[in-house]
Amino acid sequence: MSSWPPRTVIRRAAGLRTMESALIRTGLGPVAGVDEAGRGACAGPLVVAACVLGPKPHAALAGLDDSKRLTERVREELFPVIQRLARAWCIVEIPAWEVDRLGVHVANIEGMRRAVAGLSPAPGYVLTDGFRVPGLPAPSLPVIGGDAAAACIAAASVLAKVSRDRTMVALDETIPGYGFAGHKGYSTAAHTAAMAALGPSHEHRMSYANVAAARSARPAAEVAAEVAGGSVGGRTAGEMYTAAVGAR
Repeated sequence: MSSWPPRTVIRRAAGLRTMESALIRTGLGPVAGVDEAGRGACAGPLVVAACVLGPKPHAALAGLDDSKRLTERVREELFPVIQRLARAWCIVEIPAWEVDRLGVHVANIEGMRRAVAGLSPAPGYVLTDGFRVPGLPAPSLPVIGGDAAAACIAAASVLAKVSRDRTMVALDETIPGYGFAGHKGYSTAAHTAAMAALGPSHEHRMSYANVAAARSARPAAEVAAEVAGGSVGGRTAGEMYTAAVGAR
């Protein structure tokens, strides 16, 4: 005697495709994966990506894995391949000021909603990395360690990571002195020292404790007085004023 509803049999699939294959076989596809980059950074945007891969594995994507396990070179190589082979993908940036306004967790959820809403065709099911995301337009399932367990989440993690890294490299050129191209906005010793010397920039998340502490330790009047006397750290007075005073 058969039971109702019928149980989904999850068979082992190649690589990271097991969960997606099971969902597709039960008619719940296409399956989107969602992941973010920059949640733990104290500067720069939070970047969220959503991605729907094709129903069958592709040899060019055999190297997909959690973006943190991949080298920068491999991520850069996979980035255009994912964009070319995916059925749909969407990348969303939540700027630092919006992370401050919403809080990082709410901003992350909002970014995931926006990224999924930007997919065309719309997914039939969504796999999210680590936690439940309410308000999605399709049924969803949080997957612990999802970027190492589902190919669509791994693809989204690469899209988000590469996009954010490129943004931080660009910010290093427009706001020099903080070393964004190296630490990508995370709280390294070099980054902490730069904030202590220059004060936070307008790309820092002012709601973060270490940024708030640096801002309090370097009030605008103090930096302005120092700038009036010359340059600090090899930067001109104009550059210092823009970064440390005018951006506040």
